[in-house]
Amino acid sequence: MSLTLPAQTLACHECDLLQTEPALAPGQTARCVRCGAFLARNPPDSLDRTLALTLTAAILYVIANAWPLVGLEMQGRRVEVTLIGAVQALWSEGMTPVAALVFGTALLFPLLELAMILVVLIPLRLGRVSPRMAPFFRLVRSVQPWGMVEVFLLGMLVSLVKLSHMATVLLGPAFWAMAALILTVTLAGRAFDTRLLWQAPPAGAGA
Repeated sequence: MSLTLPAQTLACHECDLLQTEPALAPGQTARCVRCGAFLARNPPDSLDRTLALTLTAAILYVIANAWPLVGLEMQGRRVEVTLIGAVQALWSEGMTPVAALVFGTALLFPLLELAMILVVLIPLRLGRVSPRMAPFFRLVRSVQPWGMVEVFLLGMLVSLVKLSHMATVLLGPAFWAMAALILTVTLAGRAFDTRLLWQAPPAGAGA
């Protein structure tokens, strides 16, 4: 015998208790009545804030790839490199696997993640809810672990510390843009209410 549950039914991720999701005011969170684990939240202005943060992240991504990432100054000579320039240098030195790894984790997958998030957010902002949005959002989540900008940035910092006794290290605009990109994407993820994917659009949306 099949059992149809209400659309507002939630299963606790900790104790598996099925319970009805309460109506949440902006800024409120819901917790499991049995174990107190987090169930859901209603971030204020979730869609607008997430869209604004994602567009900001897209601008930061462009800056991170258009301006110098880091520079070294030694004996009056300065050498600067961009992110794509670093990939090209690794490729030309015969380190093809490393070049491909840097290209994928620091360039390709972050771009795909931002593009796919915008594909989800813009129709929602226009009041168009499609049944395909939820599976597509799951695809976005599957791509996220491959975008390792923070790992690349941390590894680069370790290398720069080791080089600091040989030359003057100059952090370029792209470095700070990448740091801001990591923070902005994190805030966008926290601001987005995934329940919007299953809710009907508000009256008058997209007009």
